[in-house]
Amino acid sequence: MQSQLINIMRRILCFIIFTAWATIAFAQSHGSVHVDKDSRIESLISKQRSLYSIDSSFSGYRIHIFMEIGNQALDHAKSVKAQFERAFPDIPIYLTYSEPYFRLRAGDFRNRVEAEKCLRRIKPRFKEAFVTADMIYRPKIN
Repeated sequence: MQSQLINIMRRILCFIIFTAWATIAFAQSHGSVHVDKDSRIESLISKQRSLYSIDSSFSGYRIHIFMEIGNQALDHAKSVKAQFERAFPDIPIYLTYSEPYFRLRAGDFRNRVEAEKCLRRIKPRFKEAFVTADMIYRPKIN
């Protein structure tokens, strides 16, 4: 009984090894792929790029870092922005003015979960930060 089991396992192992070897040998001998694509695909991609260049924003989330009013608000906003950029160079930050406030908001998050995850990184340095809905930029299409 045990010798039969060993023989079966050997045959299975030989089959697996042979199959893997044959797959690798076949894959290496056929190194090129030809793709026929419909010309309309390139047209659609071109149209999408032009739409993105016209308006590349849509509803999403950002992290609100700063908001201030007053004569020194712009200088203070620029200072906080520089601090943020040094601390988090991988996160884009945007300085906006909407009368009468200067605001700093960071990130381009498609959903609140992504924004909250990033907020956990930012919160230790910017205690007043919070997630807010905002218009964000679409990712770039190459």
